[in-house]
Amino acid sequence: MTINICFHGVGVCAREREEGEAHYWVREPHFFRILDEIAEHDDVRLSFDDGNVSDAAIALPAMQDRGLTGTFFALAGRLDDPASLTPADLQMLRGAGMGIGTHGWSHIPWRGMDEETAHRELVEARAVLAEASGGAIDAAALPLGRYDRELVQRLKRAGYARVYSSDRFPARSGSWFQARYSVTETDTRESIRDIITHRPLLQDSRNAVKSAIKRVR
Repeated sequence: MTINICFHGVGVCAREREEGEAHYWVREPHFFRILDEIAEHDDVRLSFDDGNVSDAAIALPAMQDRGLTGTFFALAGRLDDPASLTPADLQMLRGAGMGIGTHGWSHIPWRGMDEETAHRELVEARAVLAEASGGAIDAAALPLGRYDRELVQRLKRAGYARVYSSDRFPARSGSWFQARYSVTETDTRESIRDIITHRPLLQDSRNAVKSAIKRVR
């Protein structure tokens, strides 16, 4: 089994794009200590959503110092946003051995999209990010964690090799669908250690059942 740990921003959220975004930003001292903990475990994979510039400015060098790798899910519609990753940043991340995935175009829920919106979010955004980063994109992270059977089928038809959610339970390392644990501003090295080593099995099981229901409803 694999524990997927997901970050959204490192440092201080200067301006929220969506209500509650700041809750998912981790201050640098906590981030560094959390990375120290993760570096001690072989069954943990890292990912970063939203494509914030802190991914390149803070997270990348800290990960390199600890010999860690991860996947960075960027937004195609924010490549020219000063607070977000640029094409040069994506190329730097890829050149450093990091994975690049898509988080869509404009950070909207993918559940219930019409065909035009789905094409922009699942197809056009992927193509733009592939060109910007200089390589293929085969993984997607679900914005805001919302999905249902129709979306799962759309993602499969689009040919994604792996899809990441925010459902908080361990994932089978080779599975197409990967649940993750999102880090929040209240997390510490100790709370992440508990997730990795002393998981609440009953809650994990409940979350896994909820995820299975969402994928077939």
